[in-house]
Amino acid sequence: MSRKTPRHNIFISFHEEDLDCKEQFVRLMGDYIVNKSVDTGNIDDTDLKTDRVRQIIREEYIKDATVTIVLIGPYTWRRKHVDWEIGASLRETRTNPRCGLLGILLPNHSDYGKQPNLHLIPPRLADNCTGADPYALLHNWPKPWSSDAVADWIHQAFVRRRGTDPDNSRTPFAKNSTRKHWQGWQS
Repeated sequence: MSRKTPRHNIFISFHEEDLDCKEQFVRLMGDYIVNKSVDTGNIDDTDLKTDRVRQIIREEYIKDATVTIVLIGPYTWRRKHVDWEIGASLRETRTNPRCGLLGILLPNHSDYGKQPNLHLIPPRLADNCTGADPYALLHNWPKPWSSDAVADWIHQAFVRRRGTDPDNSRTPFAKNSTRKHWQGWQS
C-alpha cells in the first residue's frame, strides 16, 4: 500500500439498499480508513424519540469521525437517517467537532458519470455542494478503483471542514420520502 495522505476516521452514510457498496467501500479502502459507521441493527429506534436517535448517532458513532462520506444511490436522498447523519456530522459541539463531508455517486445512480441533479442527492448534502467555495464536494465512484484517489478526496474533505462554514439550517427530515425528487419538498 502506498498511502500519500493520512488515515482518517470515517463515518459512512448510505441507504440500506446500497449496503453492498458500503461493504465494498470499506473493504477496498482497507487500511486507508478507520470505519466508524453504524451497521444494520445497531440502533433499535422502535421506541425512541427522534432526538434520542440523533443523539445516539452523534455521540456513539460520529463523535470520533473526522469525515462523513455519503454513498449516493438512487434513493439515498429519501432516507431520514441519512439526513440525520449528515446533520449530526455538520454540528460543531464542545465534545464533537464537525466532520468534513464528501458525497460519492454510486454507479447505480441515474446521474453517475455526469453533472448530478442536486435534487436527487440528500438535500442537506446538496446545500453544502454549491457556491464558489463549497463545504462538500461530489465525486463518482471511481472506475477503475483507486484507493489513493479516494484517500485524497477524504483528506480534502478533512481540510475543508475548517474553511467554509457548512449549511446545516435545513429542517431535519421527520420521515422518509417517497417522492421522485426533493425540490420544493419539506419533510
